[in-house]
Parts: sequence; C-alpha cells; structure tokens
Amino acid sequence: MKTTIGARQHLAVTIMLMLFVGCGTVPAQPANGQSREQNAHAILENTCVISRNVSRLVAFYEPILREKAKWSGEDYAEFATGVGVLSIFSYRAQEKYIPGSAVAEKNRSVILEFRVANVDAEYRRLQGLVKTWVKPPTTQP
Repeated sequence: MKTTIGARQHLAVTIMLMLFVGCGTVPAQPANGQSREQNAHAILENTCVISRNVSRLVAFYEPILREKAKWSGEDYAEFATGVGVLSIFSYRAQEKYIPGSAVAEKNRSVILEFRVANVDAEYRRLQGLVKTWVKPPTTQP
C-alpha cells in the first residue's frame, strides 16, 4: 500500500487529549532559514498537550517518536521534532497558572501528524504501541 500526500508522507496518530498551544518553550528557528521577522506568516512552533499523567503520556510518545523527552521538572516534558516542539504539561500545574483554561484528556478532536520516511513501515511498527487507530493510513488527494 503506497500512502502519500503529494511528495510528503505523513502518519496521523489521533489520541484523546487536550490541545493547548504555547506552554512556554524555547522558540524554534523557522525551517526555511529566515529570521522570525523575515517570515510573513505565523509559524506554529509548539503544540502543548495538557495531561493528568505527564509521565504516562511521555512513555507513550518516546517509542513513537524514537526520542527521549527533555524534562523540566515533573510537570513539563518536550520533544523537539525538527520543525516544532510537542510538549506535555501537567493539568495540575496548568490550573495554577490559568485556572479553568484546560480540561485534560477530554478533547477528541486533536490530530497530530508526523512526517515519516515510510508510512507503511511505521504503521506496522506502531501496531503494538497504539491501541486505538481512528483510521489506517490512506492515500489522500
């Protein structure tokens, strides 16, 4: 099965979690080599997931991303993905900073897409790690 989106290959993993943008990470440099000021459009550099169990979610993403998380205390961990940061922040800590702003692990509308070299090989590799697949990889227009 050949699964491509244009010339790029993507793997989407949908997980029931809360998406919250901007959990205080070091800004990534734009992928095109230009400075921030030279870019005419906004660049998404951080996606922060609010979780009641940061270590459990980190343990889920480490084998998926094949990378160890960089921790900052027990409430925050992040993965540098090359184009942005996937961070995980504790619900308890979020409540201290901005009470009522997030509901951990209740959002069922977040889709995280990761570009991989071989979608089919990654799909096979992840079969033992991902318990629920919303949809297997398909060819997109």
